[in-house]
Parts: sequence; C-alpha cells; structure tokens
Amino acid sequence: MPKKSPRNPRRSSSKPAKTAKPANAAKRGAKAPRARRAGVWRTAANSDRHELYELAVQEVVAECDFIDKAWRAHRGRLATTIREDFCGTAKACTEWARRRPTNHAIGVDLDRSVILWGERRHRAHLPESIASRITILEANVLDVATPEVETILAMNFSYFIFKDRATLVAYFRRCFESLSKDGLLLCDAYGGSEAHSEVEEERSLDGFTYVWDQNQYNPITGDVVNHIHFRFPDGSEMKRAFTYRWRLWSLPEIQDAMREAGFAKTTVYWEGTDHKTGGGNGVFKPSTRGEACAGWIAYIVAEKGAPKPATRKGKRAGSPAKARSK
Repeated sequence: MPKKSPRNPRRSSSKPAKTAKPANAAKRGAKAPRARRAGVWRTAANSDRHELYELAVQEVVAECDFIDKAWRAHRGRLATTIREDFCGTAKACTEWARRRPTNHAIGVDLDRSVILWGERRHRAHLPESIASRITILEANVLDVATPEVETILAMNFSYFIFKDRATLVAYFRRCFESLSKDGLLLCDAYGGSEAHSEVEEERSLDGFTYVWDQNQYNPITGDVVNHIHFRFPDGSEMKRAFTYRWRLWSLPEIQDAMREAGFAKTTVYWEGTDHKTGGGNGVFKPSTRGEACAGWIAYIVAEKGAPKPATRKGKRAGSPAKARSK
C-alpha cells in the first residue's frame, strides 16, 4: 500500500502544456539536495529511495503551516493534536511536535519497514521532550483506534488508494469519529486535463532527476497507475522506486463523500496564479471556482462541526440587528 505520493505545490498554467503536473515542484525557500554525499556522487546503487522521496517531494513545514492557517481561519485558534494517516516515515509528525511544546502527533501506517526507517532517520535522536509527544502506530486507517484528536491529515493523495465510494465514505466516517467535536480533516487532491494522460514528467534536482510517470489511466473506472523513478548523472536509474494504484477522485466526489460521512462543511483551497510565469503562486485560498487548467492541486478542509455564531452579551444568537439610523 503506497504511503506517500508526489505533491505539487504549484498549478500548471491554463495554457496547454506538454507534461503532467501532479509531480512536486522545487520547494520554495528550501535548499536543493546535494549532488554529493560525503564526497560521493549519487547513483542508483548508493542512494536510498526514502531519502530521495523526502528531498524531492515532501514539504512538511508547508503542511504544518497549512494546519495552522486552517485552524486560524475556521476556528480562530491553533490546534495542538494531529493524526497523520498514511504517515510513512512520519516526518510531518516530527515537524508538528517540534513546532510547539504543546503539540502532540500520532502517525498511522501499515508498512513497518517505512515506520522503522522514519524512526532511525527522524525520531531516534530527538530530545525526550519532543519524542515523548510522538506516537507511531502500525495499523490500518480504516479500523485504527486512537485518542480523539483535533486534526487528521490525509495528504499526498494517499486516500486515493480507496477505489470505491463505499470504502472512501467509510474512511472519512472513521476520521469523523476520531476527531474532537470541532475537529478538522485536511486532505489534498490533484487533477486537470493532464491528470488523465499517460505521460512522464522529469524534474532535475541537484544530483538526481525525479520522474513522475503517469503510466496508466482507465477512463471507464477512473483507475490510475503512477510510478516514481529516480535517475542519476552516471546513467543509472532507480526504476519504479514507488508505485501508486489509485482511483483519480474529483473534488465534487470527495466533498460529497465527506458530507455523507457526517462532516458539516467542506472548503476547497485553490492555488492562486503567478501572473509572471502563468503557474501557481503557492498561495492557497478558499474558493468555489477554479481554473480549467492542465494540472492543479488543491487542499480540502472538512469541518466536523460548524463554529457557533458569535453573540453579543445580552442578545440571543440569530436575533436581527437593529438597523442603523441614517
């Protein structure tokens, strides 16, 4: 079961493009991965696929920033507890616990080998004050039992693994049951005309090339098979380092399933446009209308309970305000 998938922090422009765009773009403000490690050039033989994935794809700081943004916007405060579903190496859990001393994180994943890799890489050397606030569970997100949390993350399209609507709704319902009364479920999704194409996109990084391969698309079922390959300056290749067998869900389908699962409200955060380049600008805002562009990604925020309307002291909620005299 795939644990992570590429995530693109930008939309392609509305102009026709030659390659697919759900692959991750260069991280804004992040240092490029080094071509050489301890004096040795990267090759397929000496590289670790999980390390390359994190260098090329993951943006856990941006994800945690979005959690804070969503909570300020929808609840007027910050959250302290998250559950990262399909957590893989649980890098987002680690970033969340580091962010504030009041933060706690739970990660859930089925793949023990990836969990152990993340333990060695990210958590083994953390101070006890941080490590004690991270819990990683080897479990299935469809039936895992965890303490109530304020936020659940289902990022990097991992929930696309559920190919039928009944299972998708069942997953969202489990999330609903695991959230606090004002909790938020945060997901991402991708699409656009090129999402339905069988194409490859290459992106050169410092020391290796990341390849997003949309290998198969079935227009009857919506099923897709996507691969990630890594290529190196010496001509070697780590072929099919990761493979994802998904259903390409649309934003209306996802939101309908969330509402059926019990969520009171859903909000799509659409990426703005960089008018100089025609691509995305990395700024996601609530929207009810998006561009029909070749490739896009979006966030979805599902609210378990809508916030109560603010009331003035001595007035009942919902009572009409008196009109101002002119």
